[in-house]
Amino acid sequence: MSLQDMASGVALWRQVADGIERGIAEGRYAAGERLPGETEIAEIYRVNRHTVRRALAALAERGLVRAERGSGTYVEAPRLAYPLRSRTRFSEIVGAGGREPRGQFIEAAEEPATRELARQLGLKTGAPLIRIESVRLADRAPICVSTTWLSAEQFPDAGRVFANVRSMTKLLDHYGVRDYRRGWTRITAAIAEATDAARLDLALGRPVLVVDATDVDADGKPLVTKRSRFAAERVEFVVES
Repeated sequence: MSLQDMASGVALWRQVADGIERGIAEGRYAAGERLPGETEIAEIYRVNRHTVRRALAALAERGLVRAERGSGTYVEAPRLAYPLRSRTRFSEIVGAGGREPRGQFIEAAEEPATRELARQLGLKTGAPLIRIESVRLADRAPICVSTTWLSAEQFPDAGRVFANVRSMTKLLDHYGVRDYRRGWTRITAAIAEATDAARLDLALGRPVLVVDATDVDADGKPLVTKRSRFAAERVEFVVES
């Protein structure tokens, strides 16, 4: 039976979207699995590809699927439970959830510390900093984009080191910092900027959770300060006391 013969009062794209959503709920399409291609879905529901595209776009807006350019459309995994605690490690959090943590290095540059960054790092305004841009993923899904600043004097060549190890914990270990903890955290909400939206595979206008934080060593001395933008539809923060 074609969709034209079913629930004629409901738009065809909505019927396709509802059918795919049922398939996800019933386990026919598992988290992380690639959906059939547009042509195959169009044949299944006896509609044109334009209708399929609109249905997939609606599901993407709701955070149920994610389109990867040149690869296909994938079922989004459930939101990642992300504990906020004194010892926060992305790789440990993602791994504990049964997913594979990955890091992507974007770029690094040296720049002078603004008054605010200098205050957060306990440095003088204008002190040389290394800024590192990166993306963190759980399996294939980008979870957050991070901008991290470190003292260029304390961590010389940190950009090159991070490009190799792709982990802030491993970077600090490279410089002899064996352990560190969260000094403070501030969380706000925002709409993803165009560059962040592209890196997070989000549609323009989607929300992000902005986490500003500074990590300190065992003596409370600031090590790094960062601003991370999390895809709000892929993560839920858990505040632990």
